[in-house]
Amino acid sequence: MEIKRVGSQPSGKGPAEWFSGTVRIDPLFQASDPARVGGASVTFEPGARTAWHTHPLGQTLIITAGCGWVQREGSSIEEVHPGDVVWIPPGEKHWHGATPVTAMTHFAIQEQLNGKAVEWMEKVSDDQYRR
Repeated sequence: MEIKRVGSQPSGKGPAEWFSGTVRIDPLFQASDPARVGGASVTFEPGARTAWHTHPLGQTLIITAGCGWVQREGSSIEEVHPGDVVWIPPGEKHWHGATPVTAMTHFAIQEQLNGKAVEWMEKVSDDQYRR
């Protein structure tokens, strides 16, 4: 058994190559082999968002605060609120983040396949973000 005490893992900035705007990532857990699941709490300031990306084994987002947007390629932007749970299937190209005026925090949970949990792609343009 392992207990991760609050404050024992440092917060980090969302890297500029994967995110637009101000994003804070707070690690929650990373299972040891042979398990392959990991999770983080991610906070997006207003206007902040991920780049387009996929996950080899899918991703679950649990919205915990604020108001955000999620979008899969070829579909409309969906608004999400605290308590909403979003399942993104394996290989589905998508992005997620805050609305232009409201911050959003979610828990992001995903598994690794061959040591990789995400495939990052191009950034979401301002035109794509504005709907």
